[in-house]
Order: sequence, then structure tokens, then C-alpha cells
Amino acid sequence: MKQFAQLIQTLDSTNKTNAKIAALAAYFQTATPEDKVWTIAILSHRRPSRPVQTKQLRAWAAAIAQIPLWLFEESYHIVGDLAETIALVLPPPTTQTTKTLTYFLNEFIALKPADDTTKKEYVTDNWQALDYYERFVFTKLITGGFRIGVSQKLMTRALAQATTIDEDILAYKLMGNWDPATISFQELVVEEKASDFLSKPYPFYLAYAVEGAVAALGEVTAWSIEHKWDGIRAQIIIRDQQVFVWSRGEELVTAQYPEFYHFATQVPDGTVLDGEILPFAEGSIGSFNDLQKRIGRKKVSKALLQKTPVILKAYDLLEWQGQDIRNQPYHQRRTKLEAIHAQYTSQLERPTESTLHLSTAYHFDSWEAVAAERDKAREMKSEGLMLKNKEATYKIGRKKGDWWKWKVAPLTIDAVLTYAMRGHGRRSNLFTDYTFALWDADGNLVTFAKAYSGLTDAEFKQVDAWIKKNTVERFGPVRSVTPTLVFEIAFEGIALSKRHKSGVATRFPRILRWRKDKQIAAANTLEDLKAMIPN
Repeated sequence: MKQFAQLIQTLDSTNKTNAKIAALAAYFQTATPEDKVWTIAILSHRRPSRPVQTKQLRAWAAAIAQIPLWLFEESYHIVGDLAETIALVLPPPTTQTTKTLTYFLNEFIALKPADDTTKKEYVTDNWQALDYYERFVFTKLITGGFRIGVSQKLMTRALAQATTIDEDILAYKLMGNWDPATISFQELVVEEKASDFLSKPYPFYLAYAVEGAVAALGEVTAWSIEHKWDGIRAQIIIRDQQVFVWSRGEELVTAQYPEFYHFATQVPDGTVLDGEILPFAEGSIGSFNDLQKRIGRKKVSKALLQKTPVILKAYDLLEWQGQDIRNQPYHQRRTKLEAIHAQYTSQLERPTESTLHLSTAYHFDSWEAVAAERDKAREMKSEGLMLKNKEATYKIGRKKGDWWKWKVAPLTIDAVLTYAMRGHGRRSNLFTDYTFALWDADGNLVTFAKAYSGLTDAEFKQVDAWIKKNTVERFGPVRSVTPTLVFEIAFEGIALSKRHKSGVATRFPRILRWRKDKQIAAANTLEDLKAMIPN
């Protein structure tokens, strides 16, 4: 654990990419094979599930520190991070430990079914055997919320440097459904076995947002234009007459989407499709809010399948006849994809029941025509357009130059600030997480969205000072405030929702600007918001 804690301390103390890569590479060259595997798992979000509740950790830490729980809670709200707060308030260690990272994580897994007395004894004993940074890391891991400023791509670069294995190969190896508790470093990283690659997806290629004028991309005829669909990015793999569905979050979600099982026999073997899973009830694309009913379900009921069926809107082909074709130009991959789709459709008795749809590729002779198509995005139930260079290969991660996303302007509405909560990280001492409300028909303010980004640091400080002077009630870390301030809120999408008090769910809400020129009577109404919902 000491070596891993030292690594995290080093990573946490720099914002320089090369320094982080060097620290990780040095660690991967010297750590035990077991610790290497768990480190890869932690940095690629494969942590063990949380064995204890954070409420228990707060109470135990306050007791060891001999301070009242209310004082610990106030300290936590100021610090903004539970693990850091615990590491700060606990007294110096009374013993030492030589347990490795792997040993601790295996203990966490075994601890989950234990009773509360056993859990308390385990946690408090270990706290008192760890120094400040080891406690910080221990608590981060046991809460299941370990996050550090290292992307999986950066970690993969460091691992490539340490092992001399090609970075692209490593990115491919680390995809998939492997378990850090059972797999060895040799099996995961070093060895190559054909059976390991049966269900493995490819690393996803991601687009950059268009910067400036779209015409700056050059000749419009060099680009293939598609709508940017608002669903779940996924790869569907058909190998050995089996189907595997992977989300962009590297989750194997095959069982959640049984609509695609028949691809095993109706799509050629050795095919990997890249596309978007979309809700498709009554022959039309639904909202992302509809799709959320399917996300995370281990079992999908017949009623839910009937109410919220899905399709794959395919837009790229990564593997064909068992061969990786990512290095072929996009227009060649697209031609093969169209052939696969045509073959699939020809086998169906009722093509209208198809669950494999082809994302239409447009070819325009002017950027004005592209802009006109973008204006149809909400009508098409999309977020805007994707612009793909016809000669582009399929790369790994986010790379500038060949794939661009050109979203439509966000929807906006003027809302009233009603609640505030302290932020996190460098904003943990400021109230920066806000709840906003709109007027209902009876003249009441009804909350509809939360947002915590969009203001400058200076504006956040001004609003924070105002909140502290205008607090009405306190609910733990949350404060209700006198409804006075108006903000323009932007969001990408909107849909009716029974889960929200307002009856409406907004997608990606954020603050666009502080409307100092408006009184709350001029803020919008719920009816204004609902009028934005597409028919």
C-alpha cells in the first residue's frame, strides 16, 4: 500500500502529463504483478464495490478524533472530500502495516458481507496503522469512489512505456470483462490468447467539437455528414455465432438488449458494428429519458421490452469477415457497412421490424447545405451533426482532424436560484452547486434542474457571498435562499418525466449567464419549459 500511496501522492501533486506518465511507468516497472493488475483496474474504474457506508466512516472517524459528529460534518463540508477530511482529523498512527495494495483490496471484498462490528474494528484498526496519505488512499478505495487526475489513456501510455508493448495493443487488451481478483498480470498484459479476444471490443474513436467556422474544415466534398444520435454509444460484436454488446463505458450489456440476439445468425460472422442504441417505440426515435429506463437493468421485463424497444443505429464497421479494418478509409468501411445492412434487411419478412438501422450519410456541395441539415437536428431527434473525413481511418480515443461534432445551439430558459450547496475540490469552500426553479400556474416556484458550471470564478465568489447573507434554511450541506437571483440555464434536450417534481427532465443543464438585468417575476414558467418538448 505504501508504494501505491506514494504513486497517488506524486500524481496528485502535478498537472504535467509527462511527469504523471513517468511516475506511472516507474511504478509499473517495480510493483508486484498483483499490485500492477489492481492499479490498472483502479485507474480503469474496476474498483471493488463499497463494503461500508460513508455515514459509518464519518461516525467512526469523529469518535477516533474525539470530536463531535457535527464538527466533523462541518469540517467535511469545508474540505469537500471525505477521505481527505478523515486523513486530516485522525491522530497520528500508533502502529505500522506492511500490507500490499492487493492484500487490502482482497480484504475489502471479504469485508462486504461482514457485520457492522467487524467492519468498524477492521477500518479503525487500519486507520491507526497508516500515515496521512496511506489513510487518504485507503479511505478513497474503501468508499468505492477513487478518482485521480489520470485517464485510462494516460495510464495505458505509461504501461506501454514500462512494458514496451504497443499502446494500441494494450488499449485493446484492457478492454473487456476481466476481473482483477482472478486474472494475473501475465494473462492480462503479457500473454496473447485467441480465446481472450472473442468478445473484446475495439477502443472507441471520439470526435472533437467544431471550433470556429465550420467552413474552415476545407472542401465540403471531403466530408461525410451524419446526424449525431443521442443514445448509448455501443459496439455490437458477432463472432463465433455469438453476440456481445459493449457500451462506450466498457460495460458488457448484452443481456440488457435482447433485441440484438438474432444478429448471431442474421449478420455475417466476424463483424463488429459501431453505432448508437436508441429507443424506438412505435416506429420512431424516442428521447434519452426513455432509454434511461433500460440502463443498468440486469433483467429486462417483457413489459419494458414492449414499452421501450431499442434499435442500433449503425454508422461504422470495425471488423469485417474477422479482419480488423480500422485502418481502411472511412468511405470503404461505410460501403461494407451498407452491404451488411442490405443483406440483413433482405432476410427480414417485415423490414419495419428491423433492429439494425443504418445512419444516413449525407454528401453536400456547400457548407450552407450542411448548416441547413443541422437546423433539422431536433426534428430528427438528434443533437446535431457528425462530420467525418471520407479518407479517415478509425483511430483510438479523441483525436483532432478527422471526426468533428457540430451540435445545435442549446435550449435556454431563465430560472430562479432557490437552493445551493458547497462545491468540490478547489471550490469546496464556496457554494457553487445550485438548484433552479420556474413559476407554475399558481405562482409557485418549482425546482426543475441543478447546475454547477458556467460562471467565472469571480462570479461564483459574488454569488457565494450573496448566498451566505441570504440563507433562509439549512439542510445539512444544503441551504435554501431567498428567491432573488435569475440565471439563464442552457440544456441539450428535454422530455416529460414522472420522476421529477416539475414533470420535466433536462439533459446536461448548465449556467449560461447570470441575468443581473432581470427580476424574478420575469423568469420563465414551467409552461414555457414544456413548450420546448418536441412533438
